[in-house]
Amino acid sequence: MIEVKDVTFGYTSSDWVLENFSLNFREGGVYGLLGKNGTGKSTLLYLMTGLLRAKRGQVVVDGLDAAARRAEALAELFIVPEEYDLPAISLKNYVRAIKPFYPRFSEELLEKCLKEFEMPMDVNLGSLSMGQKKKVYICLALAANTKYLLLDEPTNGLDILSKSLFRKVVITGMSDEKTIIISTHQVHDVERLLDHVVIIDRNRVLLDEPLVEKNEPIDLEKLFIETLTNK
Repeated sequence: MIEVKDVTFGYTSSDWVLENFSLNFREGGVYGLLGKNGTGKSTLLYLMTGLLRAKRGQVVVDGLDAAARRAEALAELFIVPEEYDLPAISLKNYVRAIKPFYPRFSEELLEKCLKEFEMPMDVNLGSLSMGQKKKVYICLALAANTKYLLLDEPTNGLDILSKSLFRKVVITGMSDEKTIIISTHQVHDVERLLDHVVIIDRNRVLLDEPLVEKNEPIDLEKLFIETLTNK
């Protein structure tokens, strides 16, 4: 479980992004983390990985303080940020470099995910477009087989076909042991994937509920608007 306990954090001392904020993510399934711009969605993901540290309060991942960034905790976390760069080396060399940090890394799963994205294994990361890099990095994240996978706006930069393939790739890499948290504004890209939705507004959790299966797809955009309107 990931526990966010009374966390206060701000990028400046005069403006808190989160203040006395609490939220839990239980194990298993795909969470959608939704909110308006500036509500702290990306900040929450970075706090979970220990890349940011709370000014007050604590983030705990399976009983370990996230801020301590202990090796055993980091081996169970993988984050795909909205913006990143990759070194100009071959994918195989990149895999060789990161694989020791993730005990359950699966090259077989990596190849399966790349195939779903119609990407080859023998690519040089430096020669890829931003959209292609995103595809490769998402595949690496799933292949790492971490218990927790955090995706920040994962479909930004993907074309229409690739957004459709994204859903297939996530399903390919999903297992009962994984918890995936997707922070996004592109709700239509992910609504068919989600088991649970969390909607936040600054320091409040407006909605934290499982998505009940229906015969027709859930309109996540409508749910989001209604939740914010009725807050």
